[in-house]
Amino acid sequence: MALDPADLTVMRIPAAVTPNAPEHRDLAALARATGTRFILAVFTNLAGKPCAKLVPVEAADELQQDGVGFAGYAAGAMGQVPKDPDLVAIPDLASFTPIPFVRPGLALVHCDPHVEGEPWPFAPRVILRKVLAQATELGLEVKVGTEIEYFLVARDEHGTLRTADALDTSRRPCYDARDVTRMYEHLTAISAAMNELGWGNYANDHEDGNGQFEQNFQYADALTTADRVMTLRYLISVLAEQRGMTATFMPKPFADRTGSGMHMHLSLWRGDQPVFPDAADPRGLGLSATAYSFIGGILEHAGALQGVLAPTVNSYKRTGAISTSSGATWSPRRPTYGGNDRTHYLRVPDANRVELRGGDGSANPYLASAATIAAGLDGVRRGTDPGAPGGGVCPDDLPMTLLHAMDALAKDAVVTGALDAAGTGVADYFAALKREEFFDWHNTVTPWELDTYLTAF
Repeated sequence: MALDPADLTVMRIPAAVTPNAPEHRDLAALARATGTRFILAVFTNLAGKPCAKLVPVEAADELQQDGVGFAGYAAGAMGQVPKDPDLVAIPDLASFTPIPFVRPGLALVHCDPHVEGEPWPFAPRVILRKVLAQATELGLEVKVGTEIEYFLVARDEHGTLRTADALDTSRRPCYDARDVTRMYEHLTAISAAMNELGWGNYANDHEDGNGQFEQNFQYADALTTADRVMTLRYLISVLAEQRGMTATFMPKPFADRTGSGMHMHLSLWRGDQPVFPDAADPRGLGLSATAYSFIGGILEHAGALQGVLAPTVNSYKRTGAISTSSGATWSPRRPTYGGNDRTHYLRVPDANRVELRGGDGSANPYLASAATIAAGLDGVRRGTDPGAPGGGVCPDDLPMTLLHAMDALAKDAVVTGALDAAGTGVADYFAALKREEFFDWHNTVTPWELDTYLTAF
């Protein structure tokens, strides 16, 4: 049975327990302070799959000191073959997260995979760390906020995918109070979990597609936010399963509905001072020259970035959609920027941040952040000018398919350099996996082909 939000009052996470506090710099102490009995030691592979081992609290010291081993090839998309040495996941205590809402006494900790004592260059979290070090060299810190969109679905007696809520059928369901209320138990359980963890959940809503929802939390440094995206996807999936539903972050599970994005809000900081705002901005968006250069870098590399932000065959059913039942796709097709206008690839809702709208629910948050930040920093280094608001430095449409995106990625030294930030060969490996994925799909005979060609000749 899923926990009711009211049940959380009897298993609150002690507010004083923070991983960076001097008295809680060891995993066993954190576990004791939070009533943890088992720890999920988690790492994320290149495809965005969370991989874990369940470690009893009695082995917390061993986990912290030695890590926990995995057969890297078995984990999938980690740059290994069966004969290679173990991946050893080393926990980052700053990411320790009690999750009693899933099971009493359970916590998770995000880990950095190592091989033979060295950080493994194919590990997304390791890659993001390396790119963030490049920002530090420029005296900058990158903060990121991420919007999580997903569908709640089930299958009928014939195996056909349907909306989990059978009453969620209106043509324009976005923000419908009745649809939100019927999913109250699920949405409030997720909201309560985020707030118990101190993430600052501030909104939960029904999105544009039937069965589609979004749940938001406050921004943080880029690594923390990527960890939280992975944790939240896990929480949403597990708590939905407990209620007999499937939560899917698949970009486009229904052909006639809006797809699920993973919009990223990015800002640059020097210490506690934001870099983006400039009230004297002659272009009218209130942004500094550095902010415009950051925008210019992202726009210039947008084609290649899509290979990371939209990394599945299904992604391009979302960005290539002509129309939906609601009348809008909410997914950009050209790399443009502008003010508070959701049709742009980069929206500027205010002078403190930019919103990148090209990513979708299949994106690996570590790789998406790493590639986007690298592109933006390239613009900062070169002083790239994005042109006037409403346009962009890249005249081309975004890639039409995953294959087109991999072609663009292969030609872009900045985006491939981001994937190779911790060691060479990652970008080529990632592109090869994605090309194989495309051709696996391409070689499949679909119902559309049977309907179109079976008796056509």
